[in-house]
Amino acid sequence: MSIDVPIRVVLADDHVLIRRGLRRLLDGEARIEVIAEAHDLPAAERRVHEGRPGVLVIDLSMSNGTSIDAIRRLRRHVAATQIVVLTMEDSTVFAQQALGAGAIGFVVKHDADAELTPAVLSAARGREYVSLRVADRLAALRRAPV
Repeated sequence: MSIDVPIRVVLADDHVLIRRGLRRLLDGEARIEVIAEAHDLPAAERRVHEGRPGVLVIDLSMSNGTSIDAIRRLRRHVAATQIVVLTMEDSTVFAQQALGAGAIGFVVKHDADAELTPAVLSAARGREYVSLRVADRLAALRRAPV
């Protein structure tokens, strides 16, 4: 998929300062347009259903629940929207859960300044993106015999 028009993005995080920082980061990329923000999971799902963004960036641990179930619901109902999970956890277990639920990206917040924009661009092209601090360990787990 070539990207000729800006990628429409919804940001979902329960902390307003985090959302503001993420928006500022993504607004600095001409190929990305943040169309909406959400402060909780129900609002995130509504924004995705209403706006049909190319990418949803969603915090893994929102104050009103886990995003894993929301990701599964969105995959069933709004399959065209790619999902990038943002989290404080640099855990392969969380990465496996998020990707297994249907996310295409997994970004550790500590590295978001360098990795969120590439993750959104990759997601818009249908390519998986996993934070560098998790990627090698996750790849090793995926190669390990069951």
